[in-house]
Amino acid sequence: MKTGLAEPLRVFFLRGPLKLLVLLFTPIFLFLAPVYAPCAQQVAVSILPQKYFVEQIAGELVRVTVMVPPGANPATYEPRPSQMQELSKAQAYFAIGVPFERTWLKRFKAANPKMMVVDTARDIRLYPISSNGKRAQMVSREIPDPHVWLAPALVLLQARNILNALVSLYPKHATVFRKRYRDFCFRLIELDLSLMDILETGQKKKGRSRAFMVFHPSWGYFARAYGLKQVPIEQEGKEPKPSQLFDLIKSVSKLGIKVILVQPQFSQKAARVISEATGARIVKADPLAYRWDKNLLEVAKTLREGWE
Repeated sequence: MKTGLAEPLRVFFLRGPLKLLVLLFTPIFLFLAPVYAPCAQQVAVSILPQKYFVEQIAGELVRVTVMVPPGANPATYEPRPSQMQELSKAQAYFAIGVPFERTWLKRFKAANPKMMVVDTARDIRLYPISSNGKRAQMVSREIPDPHVWLAPALVLLQARNILNALVSLYPKHATVFRKRYRDFCFRLIELDLSLMDILETGQKKKGRSRAFMVFHPSWGYFARAYGLKQVPIEQEGKEPKPSQLFDLIKSVSKLGIKVILVQPQFSQKAARVISEATGARIVKADPLAYRWDKNLLEVAKTLREGWE
């Protein structure tokens, strides 16, 4: 087949009625010709880490729409009309339990009744968000901690739920999904072992604090998985009062806290006050980062550096 300038030149040198017909009808043929693009099924997720998980299993076979954009707070975010329009094309929605889903999942389903809603946190035991990942059990009046994606062992369960949904939706790609799922699970195990080594999980050394401070208690499952303790600045979802701030400053000294994790979705004002009073280092760590694995490794190395 001739390409490049060959075809336009051939038309240019045609003579008579034939040339006139070609010039008249070519734009119509071009308009009617189909535009070929890679065929990808479409699903939606709440937050960027979920996009990462789905893409590890589905690859380019599935296009993933994220409802909460970078820097937005999944506790208060409201989808834009353009996102709702995009959601109408999705065959599945992968939920994870972040607060905005309590309001919006029903609306999403109403806007797209055929869309499958998948609870990726199914079969994961949830803890109260105020429990720091300790042995507390959920009771009806307590708010469950939704940050289950920050512990690799729990992501293994989420990955299985994602796999099952993808296979159900697109069975012709089941072999590819299962292979990629297997590879992803191996990487999750390797990541878990790396984090254990960095954080010296299971090794007790006298005089070494394993506590860190955060504004919003996002890292409870991470802390529980690796024998750490998170101390939240936020008090019942609000900035601390002066008396509470004073108590937090005392906690930093008492527990030997060297690192305060802050994230872009929340204020850093209180963290700066505590840092100035105690010398604890402020470190930016976004629990909603897309490169989820690298993010966890960076957080672990930061905490380790604070011990040394």
